[in-house]
Amino acid sequence: MSRSVRRMPASAAMAASLAAGMLSATPAHAAVTAAGADLPFTSVEAESATSTGTKIGPDHTQGTLASEASGRQAVRLSAGQRVEFTVPRASNAVNVSYSVPDGQSGTLDVYVNGVKLAKTLTVTSKYSYVDTSWIAGARTHHFFDNARLLLGQNVQAGDKIALQAANAQVTVDVADFEQVAPAAARPAGSVSVTDKGADPSGRGDSTQAFRDAISAAQGGVVWIPPGDYKVTSSLSGVQNVTLQGAGSWYSVVHTSRFIDQTSSSGGVHLKDFAVIGEVTERVDSNPDNFVNGSLGPNSGVSGMWLQHLKVGLWLTGNNDNLVVENNRILDTTADGLNLNGNARGVHVRNNFLRNNGDDALAMWSLYAPDTNSSFENNTITQPNLANGIAIYGGTDIAVNNNLVSDTNALGSGIAISNQKFLDPFSPLAGTITVSGNTLVRTGAMNPNWNHPMGALRVDSYDSAIEATVDITGTTISDSPYSALEFVSGGGRGYATKNVTVDRATVNKVGTVVVQAESQGAAKFSNVQATDVGAAGVYNCPYPTGSGTFTLTNAGGNSGWDTTWADCSTWPQPGSGNPDPDPARNLAKGRPATATGSQDVYTPGKAVDGDANTYWESTNNAFPQAWTVDLGSTLAARRLVLKVPPASAWGARTQTLSVLGSTDGSAYSTVVASKDYRFDPATGNTVTVTLPGGTDLRYLRLNVTANTGWPAAQFSEVEAYLS
Repeated sequence: MSRSVRRMPASAAMAASLAAGMLSATPAHAAVTAAGADLPFTSVEAESATSTGTKIGPDHTQGTLASEASGRQAVRLSAGQRVEFTVPRASNAVNVSYSVPDGQSGTLDVYVNGVKLAKTLTVTSKYSYVDTSWIAGARTHHFFDNARLLLGQNVQAGDKIALQAANAQVTVDVADFEQVAPAAARPAGSVSVTDKGADPSGRGDSTQAFRDAISAAQGGVVWIPPGDYKVTSSLSGVQNVTLQGAGSWYSVVHTSRFIDQTSSSGGVHLKDFAVIGEVTERVDSNPDNFVNGSLGPNSGVSGMWLQHLKVGLWLTGNNDNLVVENNRILDTTADGLNLNGNARGVHVRNNFLRNNGDDALAMWSLYAPDTNSSFENNTITQPNLANGIAIYGGTDIAVNNNLVSDTNALGSGIAISNQKFLDPFSPLAGTITVSGNTLVRTGAMNPNWNHPMGALRVDSYDSAIEATVDITGTTISDSPYSALEFVSGGGRGYATKNVTVDRATVNKVGTVVVQAESQGAAKFSNVQATDVGAAGVYNCPYPTGSGTFTLTNAGGNSGWDTTWADCSTWPQPGSGNPDPDPARNLAKGRPATATGSQDVYTPGKAVDGDANTYWESTNNAFPQAWTVDLGSTLAARRLVLKVPPASAWGARTQTLSVLGSTDGSAYSTVVASKDYRFDPATGNTVTVTLPGGTDLRYLRLNVTANTGWPAAQFSEVEAYLS
């Protein structure tokens, strides 16, 4: 049974609707702000419809057709098979997300209440199966495409619309049902492109007519009447003008490069028409974009349908106070929109993005920071490479009330990151606000890291995060892996800090609620989790010994109080938290700190599993302390302390005591200070027996003397339960 989400006020209801195979949105003026855009259509998943075809999925495996589908499921039709939808709302148009095998094309016959229409939907693989071999970890992707049709009649809620494969295998993913308003009338005083010679049949080249109309309409409106217009080269010098169509279903410009300019005095408004390109592959050096560069200050883009381009809008230069709203950006081979530095006061809101080949929405603070800009109330589905929303640097950025679903590879639903890609780059600064977002089936396996990326990721990739990152009111559901990830993705161990997470609802995550892989800290309050696949927390900073990640419980948390015990393995989706090997080394790979270190001989070298690397404290500065966090309170009974076994390491005696703590603050003495002899004749190894009843999480060695060198030295500190 179908029902519209428009009567459901909360983001949790939005997630439930997605799970049920429906997608629409709560209006912007609802009493409770819901995540996502206020959409003019309602989507119905093919797998929830009646079909004679074969359901595929669910599947999250990169490179499979189902993994890129909405809901990770779809329906495969052979010739003669059909899928029949119950229309969820009054409609006169349908848009279908589909896939056909590589190299093939065909048609879908359309039936309304059993009557076949004369019109058909053309389906093709022309714009699909994109390869980006220069992107590490990428595989052939971008399997789906979209095709739309004005039905020529009105249908009502409860009517039946069937799609039947006529002459090719077609996998149907989702259908969008919409009541398209009549074509708008020409504004008074506007300059029509047809008056300047544009050909609305699409056969002639209308490029010069568009240029002439723009030149003639300075300070006014260029009118694009209903029709199809071929533009063969990009427009430039566009400023102080409005380009307006009769509606994105009626006025269609066919070009892969619409506006390409490095600067503009501004006042450009692009509204209510479609730009449909012919981009079939991704060539990053080509400006195959709807807008490439600058529209200038105080400009706007609204009511657009953008499809089959490399990028919808790749924005550089001055775009101060730009508003991008109420658009659809579909089937791009790269980003949907990228604020590529210097964006000031830009607001991107109430847009719908599907099947983008890189980040659907991105801010990348290259050359100059993006500042005081926002992504708000957007609906994003099926970005098939990278993130739903990505913030790469910038100052005082907001990501609020967005709905992101079904990320596929190399990305999260939302990423807040200091990954720079190029210099000069402006890292995150000021306050980064991430509020009211809903993430459904987001997060993916990263083949470059050989471990998963969380639904929401905070990433100190190329530098420590010094900004304040406030994450509030987040709903995360059905993540295949983790909910919240804190990582230094470049592998250099930069800190992820100054993070607060408040009022998060996490339901059905494959592995853990918190995946902490960097040093740093975050404060959690009112984070409530249910149906957690493995454990509450994975806390294993990388590289080993790079520091600790501190989780502060500020109250109101529930459902995720367990910790994954074995940092040498990754939790698998739905595996539960198995009892660890009782004979394991409790300290191996755990976060380690010290009061001081000499040169490259850092604390983590004492828990890296390699007896030939070692920690050495600051020289000539006894006493020195070394501490390891075992992850949870454990009944440790035996320590094995080592220095490198090589004969060059002569015999030495270190004087030390063992201390323990359950909270990292209050320490008590477990073994009083005494001398321990390390001798190469016995492998430079000593054993310390801990008394019965010793329960500790934090193990500390306090060293006051070393006869072999004026510093504390350990190549391995091993802790055991027996």
